[in-house]
Amino acid sequence: MENNVFSSIADGAQIEGKFLQTFNKNFVLVQTILDQNRLLINEINRNQESKIPGNLSRNVGLIKELNNNIRRVVDLYADLSDSAKSMDASYEGESAGTIKSDGRGGLKRVRSEN
Repeated sequence: MENNVFSSIADGAQIEGKFLQTFNKNFVLVQTILDQNRLLINEINRNQESKIPGNLSRNVGLIKELNNNIRRVVDLYADLSDSAKSMDASYEGESAGTIKSDGRGGLKRVRSEN
């Protein structure tokens, strides 16, 4: 019985570590993309203000790049969400008889079915 408790704790720590690793990696990528987007938006604004035909046509490519970057950010946040759900599901399997989130900001007691 004690080995199961320690095994569950170790498994939980491993799951948390993997989630934190994924979170950190994705957060750094998101921040890098957002910084790049800021530069793209500044260049798009300068090109728009210049009203030079070549600059205005360049904006088409810059806006496409901006849209692709936004899609990448959405995908990274979706990966984070999936990781969090996976971690939560792993804990639900181990947490019979404990308290967990009800998904609405409250808590509920989970009863074991023994």
